Amino acid sequence: MSGEASVPEEWLVKGVSLSGGPATDLHIKDGVIAGAGQDLAAPGARVLDADGLLALPGLVDLHTHLREPGREDAETVETGTRAAALGGYTAVHAMANTEPVADTAGVVEQVWRLGQQAGYCDVRPVGAVTVGLGGRQLAELGAKAFDGVIAQHAQEPRLTEGAQLNEGEVASRLGLPGWPAAAEEAIIARDCLLAAHVGSRLHVCHVSTAGSVEIIRWAKSKGWQVTAEVTPHHLLLTDDLAAGYDPVFKVNPPLRTRADIDALRQGLADGTIDCVATDHAPHPVEAKETEWAVAANGMTGLETALRVVQLAMVDTGLLDWAGVANRMSVRPAEIGRLQGHGTPLEPGALANLILYDPKAPKEAVDPAAHASKSRNSPFAGMALPGRVYATFLRGAATVFDGKVTR
Repeated sequence: MSGEASVPEEWLVKGVSLSGGPATDLHIKDGVIAGAGQDLAAPGARVLDADGLLALPGLVDLHTHLREPGREDAETVETGTRAAALGGYTAVHAMANTEPVADTAGVVEQVWRLGQQAGYCDVRPVGAVTVGLGGRQLAELGAKAFDGVIAQHAQEPRLTEGAQLNEGEVASRLGLPGWPAAAEEAIIARDCLLAAHVGSRLHVCHVSTAGSVEIIRWAKSKGWQVTAEVTPHHLLLTDDLAAGYDPVFKVNPPLRTRADIDALRQGLADGTIDCVATDHAPHPVEAKETEWAVAANGMTGLETALRVVQLAMVDTGLLDWAGVANRMSVRPAEIGRLQGHGTPLEPGALANLILYDPKAPKEAVDPAAHASKSRNSPFAGMALPGRVYATFLRGAATVFDGKVTR
């Protein structure tokens, strides 16, 4: 690891369950998994009794807003990646809507370099397709063919002008302009067709409606190169929470209905939706603690994502822990073409992994205790299961006993 990152240590992790499998020992040395099996010995290694803990490949987030450069009042690469490590992430993809936009090599290299210096997790910058994200002129990053993946935010602006909340009963009762599901579904359908037409790869960000799941399922049945993600908040929270006009629940796309949540969960379980991505969107206090109509869209999510997925998917029987490893590490690493992440925890693999306690007593989420610079968590006060005990990035513990190591 470069920059200020910790030096890899030698560890002997005893009696850990690999993605929910039988207990085994892991020997971590020189940044890689040196051994895995029963009754391992490693004289001189630091021994960790992991009875009751799960070992999962380090989590990979395809959709993180780190805000730097330009909005350091909300988040920095350092604070955001520290939050990521606490949530069990060893790699994040930093979105392009910074100020200035990541539409030039200079901005992209700056974000990557800041991630290297922080050293809490690997930062993969996502480049803007068009200059200034304006949708008119290709950015220099996309000026030639290079077999890239286009990640799209599905929103038809003509159907969402002034929209504030999911179109439905709650929005009508609150007098807020509705945000129709069709505004998302129409763009997903259009772009799936276009991707098939030109033979390109399409990744659909933050899917939020039952109809979107069906469209993606149809596109995949055609053999088209379409992948998709869902956020933790869309797996758990409904638009009913907006009844008190609390802007912490204002997000784009908006929170939907219980029927949508059920469809999203089923889509994630059966693989129609490939992965979970946080869409971690930090905002300063003044941007959220204001009247609903002018409040910023977005929620933090890095430090709670795995716990929410446990509640929504594992504790409901929809996914086992191997499935969680696939949806939160293996698939996002494949989609993002990220080497060294999302690989099986076996000898020779880079030691990018987490230790997680799924049976930790439920604790209420306290945003004030988060490492993120912002406090706009929709899960504040909610009791969530599980606890990230440790995170290892190439053999170095970035988090131990639930706390960052430096």
